[in-house]
Amino acid sequence: MTFGVNTSPLTGREGKFSTSRQLRARLFRELEVNLGLRVEATDSADRFLVSGRGELHLAVLIETMRREGYELEVSRPEVITKQVEGKLLEPFEHLTIDVPEDYLGGVTEALGRRRGEMIEIVYGDAAVRLDYTIPTRGLIGFRNTFLTITGGNGIMGSLLLGYRPWAGDFREQRNGAMTASSPGNVLAFGLANAQERGFTFLEPGEQVYEGMIVGIQKRPGDMSVNVCKEKKQTNMRSSNADIMVRLTPATKMSLEQCLDFLADDELLEVTPKHIRLRKRHLTEVDRARAHRAQA
Repeated sequence: MTFGVNTSPLTGREGKFSTSRQLRARLFRELEVNLGLRVEATDSADRFLVSGRGELHLAVLIETMRREGYELEVSRPEVITKQVEGKLLEPFEHLTIDVPEDYLGGVTEALGRRRGEMIEIVYGDAAVRLDYTIPTRGLIGFRNTFLTITGGNGIMGSLLLGYRPWAGDFREQRNGAMTASSPGNVLAFGLANAQERGFTFLEPGEQVYEGMIVGIQKRPGDMSVNVCKEKKQTNMRSSNADIMVRLTPATKMSLEQCLDFLADDELLEVTPKHIRLRKRHLTEVDRARAHRAQA
């Protein structure tokens, strides 16, 4: 995972520590007590490559730094791969799941999309035991999916098997993100227009900036929306039903869910008071330029 200095327009407003020097000192101080952590410098002076023993290990570090008053931005988690004799290898794990039979179909479907291979299935009186071989990439973010499918009625555990040949791309297709087209405060009228296209993450009154992810739409492909748009005032009288704006509650995600949500071109901004999803390049011009450079 890449840890970097917060580069959003709202940087420095909520945290006490926001410079690269303070971030570097905190990460290297963590190495003295956190034996499973590795910190490496990158080509950029304000970004560091942090490696740990799993997604939860790094999420705990991020949450600890956030509570201490640090501001930072992180990329989505990635597994550590190896090149052996010209072949790309990745870590695999043995996954054991105990789940009620009612949820068996949903769990096996989710693991199949993540390149999981079933080894054994044992039916018991109260639950079914599943044994899988799965790439470690497939377990990134799977815990939250597992809890959602089973309603918290399942048990899972994994054991590292070692490195095996790369299993291929399999990251689940996520719907497109809705990004703010202009900075300002979220208004109910603009939020209602955005909710016609998908689910939103914000409440009225929250501050946004251009390029910040405000929701997820119902189909693939990113979309810019103006959640700061206000209703035009006219001299026409309306009934109370027309004046009221009906909003659905915002979808709130935990730190681990936000890390799983991230795409390659997105970052997670973490401050003592807020967790914000954003695009790596904030303006549409910069995003288009980066897309052409990758093509």
